[in-house]
Amino acid sequence: MTEAASTPTKRRHPGKGRRRARSTPKGRQIDHAALETVQALLGDRPRDRDLLIEHLHLIQDAHHCLSAPHLVALAHEMRLPLSEVYEVASFYAHFDIVKEDDPALPALTIRVCDSLSCALAGGQKLRSDLIAKYGGDVRVLPAPCMGRCEAAPAAEVGHRHVGPATIEAVDAVVQSGDTSPKPIDYKGLEAYHAGGGYALLKACLAGEKSADDVIAVMEESSLRGLGGAGFPTGRKWGLVRAEAKPRYMAVNADEGEPGTFKDRTYLEQDPHRFLEGMLVAAWAVEAERIYIYLRDEYPHIREILQAELTKLKSDGLASHTDIIMRRGAGAYICGEESAMIESIEGKRGLPRHRPPYVAQVGLFDRPTLVNNVETLFWVRDIIEKGAAWFSSEGRNGGVGMRSFSVSGRVRDPGVKFAPAGITVRELIDEYCGGMADGHEFKGYLPGGASGGILPASKGDLPLEFGKLEEFGCFVGSHAVVILSNHDNMRDVALNLMRFFEDESCGQCTPCRVGTEKAVKLMEQPNWDTGLLEELGNAMADASICGLGQAAANPVFSVLRHFPEDVT
Repeated sequence: MTEAASTPTKRRHPGKGRRRARSTPKGRQIDHAALETVQALLGDRPRDRDLLIEHLHLIQDAHHCLSAPHLVALAHEMRLPLSEVYEVASFYAHFDIVKEDDPALPALTIRVCDSLSCALAGGQKLRSDLIAKYGGDVRVLPAPCMGRCEAAPAAEVGHRHVGPATIEAVDAVVQSGDTSPKPIDYKGLEAYHAGGGYALLKACLAGEKSADDVIAVMEESSLRGLGGAGFPTGRKWGLVRAEAKPRYMAVNADEGEPGTFKDRTYLEQDPHRFLEGMLVAAWAVEAERIYIYLRDEYPHIREILQAELTKLKSDGLASHTDIIMRRGAGAYICGEESAMIESIEGKRGLPRHRPPYVAQVGLFDRPTLVNNVETLFWVRDIIEKGAAWFSSEGRNGGVGMRSFSVSGRVRDPGVKFAPAGITVRELIDEYCGGMADGHEFKGYLPGGASGGILPASKGDLPLEFGKLEEFGCFVGSHAVVILSNHDNMRDVALNLMRFFEDESCGQCTPCRVGTEKAVKLMEQPNWDTGLLEELGNAMADASICGLGQAAANPVFSVLRHFPEDVT
């Protein structure tokens, strides 16, 4: 037999092998009603890629959720893959994605803070009571820190915050039907002008001051970045100015560190002092654009800034740069500067590897100056009053003044403007009216969730950069949470680790898996201390950013300083 004859004949089924024409295009089909809705919401706004999160907010605000047809329509309208739109929407906690077979969401959502200060004040019981009261008629969710720790426990009804929140106070808002942000009194543009506001900026724009001289004053003042990292401000301005144009600026107004609320306080009281500092910084580094990244938990401040920026632009005081507002969507990780930049660009807030640093390759791959709100808030005073006005202050080796966000077991919590290097005992006694009634000082968080926990026996250490590291702690954003004899440090550390587990961006395995594993180990009746230490060291050594690197600090602190609470 020949080879051809030995090969069996293949029979074809009728129609097999022929490609039938598709009746519809590949992928999810566009719902034309949803497309018309999305087009109407977007109006004549640009469809640029970096506006994806802003456009998701438009849909969420209008419909209280993001439905699959709306996501498909938005992807079509912005000419983006649906997978890209979905992965961004699903990354942020404040976007509620509803699938086709999901039940309809209640019209009203109440969020109750479950971070440490609110947990100490009974936040978990409040949430349970609200669930029992409203049943399925209202959605009641836990939420990470809302930046209202001085009024714990905090709750948010729609977009209206309540604090200290009680069942009665929350229900009063629900019954009123007004869940929009509560208006507050603040110093507007006219009042700020009356106090000499913007004289400094005008002098800069008129050439009466040089950028080099202004940067020199900032360096001499020893002002450091007050968002947590503590990098010298004047030096940062000089580094960015030395890079090639065009240069940009990003303002970090995403204070999500549990226990931190100083930026919110200053923006509520005197927003133009911050805005003038921002505009002077942009002038000094010749930034063509400024992006203000504001956390979504501050809707009332967004309204304030939008109104005041309109006035500011009308006065011609921002003619040297463009100011663009960006709205966060509920992601603690976006307080990290490179993750914030990713979010401003409309992406998931995943931290970038370094180098390059954002001062060299930042927003849209351009050199970018990143400052937080409080850092910029002091620019006017430092330049007008001189570097010595700031640098001459301080205690115990600290330099300058600091805004401490103090919460927890003290009689008078709040933002305390005190000398850098002050001790926590001095802070409690001189600025907070002492401990709350019935509470004895046991320990404290010197720098929010990431900064570790110190015992009362270490209460005479200076609260300043570089002073606490030998004890496994740091001051960070100067969020000080006071703990008492009523608090078990094991429970405190578990609360903080659950926060890190929930807020991990998931990009790197040590943080994503490590925080989850740590929570499971810490929930056990008896801690496996050896395994927890090994796990914590792995997270600290191998995580991409500060979240994973610092997540185990509370665990290490409890094992080191409070062993009696572990057993």
